[in-house]
Amino acid sequence: MTLFRKLLLATGLAAAILAPVAASAQDVKPRIIRFGYGLSEASNQGRAVKFFSEELAKRSGGKLKLKGFGDASLGSDIQMQNALIGGAQEMMVGSTATLVGIVKDFGVYDLPFLFNDEKEADAVLDGPFGQKLIASLNEKGLVGLVYWENGFRNLTNSKRPVTKIEDLNGIKLRVMQNPVYIDMFNRFGANAVPLAFSELFTALETGTVDGQENPVTTILSSKFYEVQGYMTISKHVYSPWIVLASKRWFDGLSADERKILQEAAIASRDFERKDSREATTQSLALLKEKGMKINELSTAELGRMREMVKPAFDKYAADGGADLLKGLQAEIAKVRQP
Repeated sequence: MTLFRKLLLATGLAAAILAPVAASAQDVKPRIIRFGYGLSEASNQGRAVKFFSEELAKRSGGKLKLKGFGDASLGSDIQMQNALIGGAQEMMVGSTATLVGIVKDFGVYDLPFLFNDEKEADAVLDGPFGQKLIASLNEKGLVGLVYWENGFRNLTNSKRPVTKIEDLNGIKLRVMQNPVYIDMFNRFGANAVPLAFSELFTALETGTVDGQENPVTTILSSKFYEVQGYMTISKHVYSPWIVLASKRWFDGLSADERKILQEAAIASRDFERKDSREATTQSLALLKEKGMKINELSTAELGRMREMVKPAFDKYAADGGADLLKGLQAEIAKVRQP
């Protein structure tokens, strides 16, 4: 055997011996991580939580065990955010819209008709603009890890097809507890009713509200087709989700544990977005099969809507968001450059 082959063999054996030693040398303790989310286990949100759990287990040698709690069983987004801040819960995924009460700047994502497509949204959220917003949560007791996709929001109701703005007149429409949404739909002539997502199905079933607006995957997984006959593809807002950790809990993790958590979160983001986009196409077909009457707003009607909501941008700017809005629009413009 040549000296070179002997060295090669020795190096290989050393690497094989040292690999498990290096893995076990990671500073990772056994931990149970309670992860709350609003949708069902069968939803795209539920599938992503399962993927995240598997990734964490794989990367930590089974020591970091993420346990998902779906169907808002740990509370609404706002209740879970408060539990994270207080250290009573470790992690969650929820809407960026409900963070507005904690960090006002997150309201910029709720402005209507910002993004033309998912590519623009991904570039902004994962780029400097989106990451700066995530970093702003630290001083509020939260750690933002990644953005998942809720998706473009669309309208449903139990009264009639909505093909033009006037069709929304008088419809009691559930919206998130967010001033931008309330103002937007009141401008469209609807009666906007802020309500927690966990209370929505019952409110639709009892007629407390006539309609709601959510991405098509949520409309399917939440079985809104059972109490809603009409859906309108409006894509009025692109809605991100954000994966959050309690800063009080996160600060107690080792550097290795934080690294594993962040890497698993990024993997879950990529999985969730791909899954969400594939599920959107499938969900539309299934909702038609379930009997929902689905129509798409015309380009002309969407143009009318954009004109009607321009004051929302002016108001946002006047309320102290001018620089933030300008920065966001500059980032979107960069993505749109050919």
